Amino acid sequence: MADEAADKQAESIDSAGKPSKKILLVVGAIMALEGAAVVGFMMFTGGPSNANAAAIQGEDLAQREQLVEIDLVRDKFQNMHGERIWLWDTEVKLKVREKNREWVTQQLEDRRGEIIEGISLIFRRAQPSHLKEPGLETLNRQITALLEQIFGPHPDGSPRFERVLIPKCLGFPSN
Repeated sequence: MADEAADKQAESIDSAGKPSKKILLVVGAIMALEGAAVVGFMMFTGGPSNANAAAIQGEDLAQREQLVEIDLVRDKFQNMHGERIWLWDTEVKLKVREKNREWVTQQLEDRRGEIIEGISLIFRRAQPSHLKEPGLETLNRQITALLEQIFGPHPDGSPRFERVLIPKCLGFPSN
């Protein structure tokens, strides 16, 4: 009798540990119905709506704030400080905002002589060490001050140009 009771207890443990096939079929059928319901709902509602592209607000303002480069001067300037006479082959550019481009270009045409004379004086008065600086900081600062004085500020208080660029400044002894 003890053996029969042990067998029944083992069968009840085995059957309790494994789910019956009926329960698995019921759960599978419910999941299939849920999937069909979601697909049917999407079909009846028409699916996702089409996306329409919207115009970008402020694109023209962003275009007017972009930086552009304007050629200021390409020339050779003489420097007689020191024991030798040096000739400096130089190119100077301005970085300006697109909104100021037309005004700055007009001023460069109208005041060309004044600007070239000012830059020429800066080169003639410069110490040899200023002309040989790796970043040309002194020349850049002096040309920036000259142009700020010539152009003046924008009526809204911002500068007319953003930066002076000196991409080329090569010195050659001329004697």
